[in-house]
Order: sequence, then C-alpha cells, then structure tokens
Amino acid sequence: MADLEKLFDNNRKWASRKLAEDPTFFQELAAQQAPQYLWIGCSDSRVPANQILGLAPGEVFVHRNVANLAHNSDMNFLSVLQYAVEVLKVEHVIVCGHYGCGGVRAASDNRSLGLIDNWLRNIKDTYTRHREELEQLDGEARADRLCELNVLAQVHRVCHTTIVQNAWAAGRALSVHGLIYSLKDGLLHDLALQVNRQDQLEEIYRMDMAIGS
Repeated sequence: MADLEKLFDNNRKWASRKLAEDPTFFQELAAQQAPQYLWIGCSDSRVPANQILGLAPGEVFVHRNVANLAHNSDMNFLSVLQYAVEVLKVEHVIVCGHYGCGGVRAASDNRSLGLIDNWLRNIKDTYTRHREELEQLDGEARADRLCELNVLAQVHRVCHTTIVQNAWAAGRALSVHGLIYSLKDGLLHDLALQVNRQDQLEEIYRMDMAIGS
C-alpha cells in the first residue's frame, strides 16, 4: 500500500478542498446522480471526460474503452448505454475520439498485437470503406482522418442499437453526437454529426419498435 500513498494523500486533499468549497457537496452527490450526458470515449489516460467538459462529478456518465468503440456484442457498452438511456434518462450521447489514438494507429497497420487485434477489427473495416480517401493522405493526416472516421462509424453503431431506437420510438428527446479531442491544444471539435431521430439512419438499420410488446 505504500506505493499508493501518494494517491491516498491526493484524495484526502481533494476531498478537503471540495468540503471547503461546499460543505454539502458529498452529501448531495451521494443522494443521486442526474447527468444529461453519456460520454463514450477512449481509455487513454490523457482524455478524462469530466475535466475536458468542465463538468463536476455526477454531471456526466462515462464509458471508456480502447479506441472508443461501440461493439454491438459488447455487453459492458450495451449495459452502460441502456442504464444511461433508460434509467438516468440522459439527453445526449457523446462519442468522443481523439487525435493520436494508439488503438486507431494499431488498427491501421498489419502488425499483430494479440487479443486486441480482434477488438480493433472494425476500425480496419472503416479503413477499407474509406480506403480511397485515406490513401490520398500521408502520415499524421491519414491517422487523424481515420480517428475522425472511426468516431462517425461509432455514432452510427450507437444509433443502430435497440436501446436508442426504443427511446426514439417512445418519443424521447435523445441526440447522439460525434466529437474529437486534440491532445495538442486541449480543444474539442464537432464532427458535424448529430442523430436524433430514426429517419436519419439508412433504412436497413431502422427497426420497427413495437412499444410495450
């Protein structure tokens, strides 16, 4: 435990600062959480959701994984999405990637890294769909564009879930957004993709959701 003493010390100082600022902070935080946002981001330690958004604890519900992927077979992601949408009633789902993503870079070449190759495979699918555009770019520009395209692909994957489409069918105001973060200047960039209704999806992905069936 001695190796973690710095972390415990940091925690005690942080808790003391919060209490000095607001004596009821932890009491109110323990009572409930009512975030408006679900953040689906990368596990990269340089991309912390609350700090980037300038939001306090309790204001954003967070799911993170390598390369901010929305796998339709990932029960962790689906459980978080369902809880956020159906229980917490979030109004916005944010898929946020970042430039310089190691997972995206790993998916863009042919080196085998082991188990994670399976996790990253749908980024290769995205590369294949956009090969002509990507191969006109070089080096960092190509990697950055693939990071953006990966975010856009995951926004659509989120929207293809029964969880999101059930919410829309029930008349819920729910928007799914694609953003990307720059490590170089700390700024978020809007990728100009916002989906908030089923008819924005390609027809093959629109499910006939029978409410109450």
